Amino acid sequence: MKAGANTLILILSGIFMWCCSSKQTPLYKDETRVSFIKLQTNNTVIDKAFRIALGDLFSNIQDYGTGINSIPSPVILAGLEYDSPWTRDASINCWNAGSFIAPEVARNTLLSVLENKNDSLVIQQDTQYWDAIIWCTGAWNHYLWTGDRQFLETACEVTKNSLQFFEQTEFNNDYNLFRGLGWSDGVSAYDGKYANTGGSSAAFDWPKYNPDKISKPGFGIPMMATYTNCLYYNAYIVADKMEKELHKKSSGYKEKAAKLKEAINKHLWNETTGLYKFYIDETEESNLQTTYGNAFAMMFGVANKDQAGLLFNNQHVTPAGVPCGWPPLARYYTDSMTFARHNAVVWPQIQGFWVQAASMYKKEDILFHELSVLAKHAERDMQFGEIYHPVTGELYGGMQENKGKVVLWQATNRQTWSATAFIRMIIHGLLGIELNEHSLSLSPCIPNELNEIVLTNLRYRDMNLNIEISGTGSHIRKIFIDGQLSNEATIPDTLRGDHSIKIVL
Repeated sequence: MKAGANTLILILSGIFMWCCSSKQTPLYKDETRVSFIKLQTNNTVIDKAFRIALGDLFSNIQDYGTGINSIPSPVILAGLEYDSPWTRDASINCWNAGSFIAPEVARNTLLSVLENKNDSLVIQQDTQYWDAIIWCTGAWNHYLWTGDRQFLETACEVTKNSLQFFEQTEFNNDYNLFRGLGWSDGVSAYDGKYANTGGSSAAFDWPKYNPDKISKPGFGIPMMATYTNCLYYNAYIVADKMEKELHKKSSGYKEKAAKLKEAINKHLWNETTGLYKFYIDETEESNLQTTYGNAFAMMFGVANKDQAGLLFNNQHVTPAGVPCGWPPLARYYTDSMTFARHNAVVWPQIQGFWVQAASMYKKEDILFHELSVLAKHAERDMQFGEIYHPVTGELYGGMQENKGKVVLWQATNRQTWSATAFIRMIIHGLLGIELNEHSLSLSPCIPNELNEIVLTNLRYRDMNLNIEISGTGSHIRKIFIDGQLSNEATIPDTLRGDHSIKIVL
């Protein structure tokens, strides 16, 4: 019996060692694979935070089986306190990291938030409607990482159907902008008339308490926000790319994108503040800082170079990182340390996009501030939380209405998009990875505080990439691909297997 037990232990040990050494390890019965990506820098806090981020991501992969995924399959949940996927969280987590770390799980996740409506496959239609179109960006990104053309066919259908639906229900022809809330579903993000939700915490309850002010057709919220319209702009851009990649007849999305971009800059850019407005409607506007909107405007190319310079100069940043909005809303700001849940506090998923925008414009100091403070928070708490206090950096849920009373909410634990945002900071921030239909390229942006970066086992299509960067700044001196001197830091999608990229700055 003892000998048999020892044999079993040896067998299990062998399997464990094989799993640890394998670059792509089956986790589920359906051969779901993950990439055990590894980061090593000269900053141990950042390295540790990266491992914590991976742990938070993996811990939030759970079986789920609704939507068009009738059979329970592993998907990425929004965090420890969630038991079903949310469209926005699902899309962002796949976009941030899921599609190259666990591509089959990411695919399941994106499919899990779809539904059949009137014989058309569309993004889920519910109260979280205004930015559901972010799914299209996440889906296109998934194709770029994986090359999954079967999924792309589905994504193209869903994107076209969903754009058509929202054009019919939420498009304001007078402004050529889409209606809908800004980034937040919480009332604590909003001022003016949108603060009146009858004591409800949910901003989407506004039509119920303001029946004389609702817009028609659609959900009823007349607001037109920078964040939301940037997402629609990019949805048009990726819809056009999907059609071209699948050799389909053009539906005119590129032209619609150009008109929407023009409208965003006409109606939502504020020349006086040098920032985009949070939102407008027919009777009022909000000039609260819209960090999400400003980041997306730069990332998607809505803002030009001059506007980007103003955005970086005028954006308010706190000791704990860039806040979701600013200045603090007076109705919650009862003292210098009390802030609203969706205004003036630090949401890491927004930090992740702000870092990518900073990398695109080679703002190494801005990038490092956000990267380093979030890494310190993660190391301190051994997790990535939902929200942080802008001054102390502590986990902080912020103030918001709850059943008619303003109370302190709790920040949830192991929030997936906070963890994957940190991974985005590395992949699309420091390394400056950009994807197109048939290649991956790097344009590093390395602050002076970091002079050694090694990222191993990054999955791209049918490849595993090992990337090494030495030096600082963003000026590339030398590039070596598989040991051979190269003129550009680009990997075509035709390669297979293991490949190395070494960049000297």
